[in-house]
Amino acid sequence: MTRIFDSIERSRPRDHRPDAMTQDNVTAHGALEAALALQRAAYLADPVPSLARRREDLRTLQRFIREHKQALCDAISADYGQRSRHETLLAEIFPAIDGIDHAVKHLRGWMKSQRRAVDLRNFFGASNRVIPQPLGVVGVIVPWNFPLNLSLVPLTSIFAAGNRAMVKMSENSRHLARLLIDKLPAYFPPEKLQVFDETGGVGIEFSKLPFDHLLFTGSGTTGRAVMAAAAQNLCPVTLELGGKAPAIVCDDFPLRSAAERILFVKCLNAGQICTTVDHAWLPRQRIDEFVQLAREIVPARYPLLSSPDYTSIIDQRSFERLLAMLEDSHARGATVLPLLPGPAFDAATRKIAPHLVLDAPADSLLMQREIFGPILPLVAYDRLDEAIDRINAGPRPLAIYPFSHDSATVQRLLERVMSGGVSVNDALFHVGQHDLPFGGVGESGMGHYHGREGFETFSKLRPVFYQARFSTLKFLMPPYGKFAERVLALLTR
Repeated sequence: MTRIFDSIERSRPRDHRPDAMTQDNVTAHGALEAALALQRAAYLADPVPSLARRREDLRTLQRFIREHKQALCDAISADYGQRSRHETLLAEIFPAIDGIDHAVKHLRGWMKSQRRAVDLRNFFGASNRVIPQPLGVVGVIVPWNFPLNLSLVPLTSIFAAGNRAMVKMSENSRHLARLLIDKLPAYFPPEKLQVFDETGGVGIEFSKLPFDHLLFTGSGTTGRAVMAAAAQNLCPVTLELGGKAPAIVCDDFPLRSAAERILFVKCLNAGQICTTVDHAWLPRQRIDEFVQLAREIVPARYPLLSSPDYTSIIDQRSFERLLAMLEDSHARGATVLPLLPGPAFDAATRKIAPHLVLDAPADSLLMQREIFGPILPLVAYDRLDEAIDRINAGPRPLAIYPFSHDSATVQRLLERVMSGGVSVNDALFHVGQHDLPFGGVGESGMGHYHGREGFETFSKLRPVFYQARFSTLKFLMPPYGKFAERVLALLTR
C-alpha cells in the first residue's frame, strides 16, 4: 500500500471544550438562554399536557416527516456528499414514522398512574401511586451520522412525555439543520420546539444550559465534556456513546449467513454507525472461508465504489483518519484486503471501499479505537474464552453480536460479556425494536430511551403518598409512652 497522505492536506480539529469562551459563545449563549426561558415559561403555564395534546404533537411530527421526506433525504445526502437515499429511508425516515405509531398506540397506558403497595402495619387506609409527569424542557445534542433518526426519535419520547425541546444539530449537518430550522416552525411554535445549527460556540453553550434533562449522542470524549458541563447545573444526562462492538461467530453457525448479515451492517452508511460491527471474532480455521465469502458478497451489493447505494465518509478529517488506520495496520504487518474492484478509495467523493484486515496487532489504531467506517478487522480465536477475555479486558461496548444456534453458548456470552444491548444471530437490529430500550453501559453510555423507557427517561416518575382520613400514626406521636414502646418493639422484633 502506498503512503496515503502524500496528496492530502491534514485538517485541524476544532476546539469544542466547554470552557473555551469566544465571542461566538457569548452570542450563542444569549440566544439559547432566551429560547430556554421561553420554553420554561410555557411549561410552567401548562405543565401536564393532555393525552390528546401529546398525540397531536406526535402526529404533527409524523406529518412533517411525510411531507418533507424527499427534501430530508436530499439534505442529508448533501451533508455527506453522497448518502444512499434508500439507507436514509430505511435507517432514518422509517424508524421515526414507525416509532411515532408505536408511541401513539401505547401512550394512554404509559401515562397511567401506577398503584403501589402500602405498608398496612403503619399506614392503614392510605394509598400509594407513581405518577409520570413531564420534566419540562429537554435538550438534545444530535450527531451527524444519523441526524434525522437521532433528533426525531428522541423527540418522539420527549413529546410523548409532555415536554418541550431544544435540539442542537451537528456542524456536519448544515443542510439538514437549515431545512429543520426553516420548515419546523410551521408545525411547532418556538415555545414547543426549537432547532439550532452549530455556527460556532453553540454546542459549548448548549451543554451549559440548566435543562431539566439533556440527551447527548456522540463520542466518549465529547460525552465526558458534556457531562461535566451539565453537572454544574445538576442537570441529569442520558449519554449514548459508542465503543468497539464485536461480532462473535461460533463454529456451529452457518458462515455464509454470518458473513451476509455482518457485511450488510458493516457497509450500511459506510460503517458510520455507533452500533455497527466494529470487528469480528471467528474460529481460526474459518477466517479464510469468511474472506472468500466477503469477496463474493460485497461486490455483488456494490459493483463499483461509485455506486449510489454506497455512502461517502462524512468529512475530510474522518476520511483521513480511516486511511491512517489502514496505513498503520499495513505498516505493522497486517493484511489489508479491499473488497471492491478498482481503487481502494476516491478522495474526490470521500468514498473508501469496504476492507477486511487480518492479523492487526492488538495495539494498532484499528484495534484500540472505534473504527466508525467500512473497515472490518477479523480476529481469530482457538477457544471461545479467548474472545470473552479479550473483550472483557476493554471498555464495555454499546453492543455485542453473538452468532450461534446453541442456546447454551448464547447464554454463556450474554452472562459473561456485558454490553449496552445485544442482537443474537444478527447485528444492529435490536436498536430498531420500539419495545426494547436503547442505551449503553460504562464507557458506552448511560441511561435508556426508545419506547416506554424513552417515555420514562423524559418523565418524572413521581411518588405520591395519600394519607387516610384517620392516621394510625397518631398513636406513635410524642410523648412516647408504654403503648408506643410495645408497638415499636413488635415492629422491630
